[in-house]
Amino acid sequence: MRGVNQKWWLLPVLAALLLPTPLARSQSAGQPGKWVGSWAAAMQTPEPQNSLPAEDLRDATLRQIVHLSTGGTTLRVHLSNAFGTAPLHFTSVHLARPLSPASSAIDPASDRALSFSGRADVTVPAGAEYISDPIAYPSPALSSLAITFHLDGAPGGQTGHPGSRATSYLIHGDFVSAAELKDAKRVEHWYQLANVDLQSGPDAAAVVALGDSITDGHASTTNANDRWTDVLAERLQASAATRNIGVLNEGIGGNHLLTDGLGPNALARFNRDVLAQSGAKYLIVLEGVNDLGSLARHGIASPAAHAAMVQNILGAYRQIIVRAHSNGIRVIGATILPYMGSDYYNPAPVNEADRKAVNAWIRAPGHFDAVVDFDKVMRDPKHPDRLRPSYDSGDHLHPSPAGYRAMADAVPLALFR
Repeated sequence: MRGVNQKWWLLPVLAALLLPTPLARSQSAGQPGKWVGSWAAAMQTPEPQNSLPAEDLRDATLRQIVHLSTGGTTLRVHLSNAFGTAPLHFTSVHLARPLSPASSAIDPASDRALSFSGRADVTVPAGAEYISDPIAYPSPALSSLAITFHLDGAPGGQTGHPGSRATSYLIHGDFVSAAELKDAKRVEHWYQLANVDLQSGPDAAAVVALGDSITDGHASTTNANDRWTDVLAERLQASAATRNIGVLNEGIGGNHLLTDGLGPNALARFNRDVLAQSGAKYLIVLEGVNDLGSLARHGIASPAAHAAMVQNILGAYRQIIVRAHSNGIRVIGATILPYMGSDYYNPAPVNEADRKAVNAWIRAPGHFDAVVDFDKVMRDPKHPDRLRPSYDSGDHLHPSPAGYRAMADAVPLALFR
């Protein structure tokens, strides 16, 4: 009996452990609490021509316009110092409704300050990201949001997204709440800003588009949000069955599957740009044309080199599928668009044979969970190794806005139901 008496205290402890925690009680009661990405940009070190002089970012206000895919009433913002070499201090960060995507003007009545652990300022460590506290801020689907922050000191190594296809506004001094940043410097890049998440219902999810400049939207219209991912978001919002699906563009112009170039290679950035995305449930992979094209860009490569390139690309796809599946993400393979005639890569018939071999693997059953055949939609029926002229931006590599719309229209919405 002595042993039993000594253990009487275990009973209330066990009972307490079996009781639901406050979080569990909230979830079991059906309270909203799932965060899902509505907007994203892939972070990298900006190339020299796309970075700002350090002096521009000392005592500076930067206002950036982003375009949401889904809507909601509560949101949070991700600040990024992923490629920084020193801590970065944001003295304040504000949200507002822009009057136009092509203007720094905001509706002053809509201006709200974000907080970080209850404070107005935040210091983001080198190599890190920081998520704001949630804020009640009703935001319609497909609406634009102005995010304005002030830095007292320049970043030790800039983090950003060069291919914003959107105008950002920079001015010295602290003007985060200004109705307009008059005489601001204009740049078509985003800096230190990675994500906007919305608090959503239990069935909400996000589709991540992992890709290169074709996903990033090269040759799309500045401030018009007509990349193929933007048009896909419009289509998802037009259907009641898919309005809870966000679209996150994680394209980087010039990106490769296998080697670092413009931004880290796709496998190196996979954890940050895919697995860490809030609510990610679907992944569309459109990568590989830069690997194929660069092999013989400056000369003839051997048949063995071409065969090795194809096998290495397929190996990268297998890695993407394995890693995504391990995290419960459904992977959709997208066939590589034709690029014969491109002056940048000067492709030859052997490059076209490589592209066909890769696309045949993508289409084959048993690899990706589903396939979107962009090649079939975008190729010229008379010259299938080239882009359809009505979809060609003119460089024979990147689609035009009409081409991007055709790509978005080719994605079956049933994949996300």
